[in-house]
Amino acid sequence: MTSTKARALDAAIDLVGTEGLRVLTHARVDERAGLPKGSTSNHFRTRAALLSAVGDWIVERELPEVGAAFSPASAADFVDALCGLFDYTTRANRTLTTARLVLFMEASHNSVLREAVSRGRTAMEASVVPALARLGAHDPQTAATAVMACFEGLILHRIARRDDTDPRPTFDLVVRAALG
Repeated sequence: MTSTKARALDAAIDLVGTEGLRVLTHARVDERAGLPKGSTSNHFRTRAALLSAVGDWIVERELPEVGAAFSPASAADFVDALCGLFDYTTRANRTLTTARLVLFMEASHNSVLREAVSRGRTAMEASVVPALARLGAHDPQTAATAVMACFEGLILHRIARRDDTDPRPTFDLVVRAALG
């Protein structure tokens, strides 16, 4: 990816994650990224194209973190990995996570964005399935779906409500149930 395109997408994530979707315009992205006027629209002709690219870029940035976290040797290691990723996602990577949640809501009535969000969810979930299979889950795909749903729900509460509840007991419960 060109550095101009990456800078535009990073700036778009920052805008959406800090100020919301209403401020996302090509001009604001150019301004936030320090790019010449028209740079963002050269890469993403429409707002829909920009939104879809932002959704894909979020996944591209998050997936390596998710993949690196999931090589556990035990259920306890898996819970530790979930807690570490949760902390990273909701603290150090809070702006990107907030942007992702904003896009989730927009996807409820935007089919192009819904496709991008769905691609991301599928990729994230697929990265968890092998770990659950190695740990002995009877149905690793369903287990991954349950773990991901729990993870996303806790993220939503941490970001939207600023809920600092310890996620470990919830993750422990869901992982142990997923592993049977």
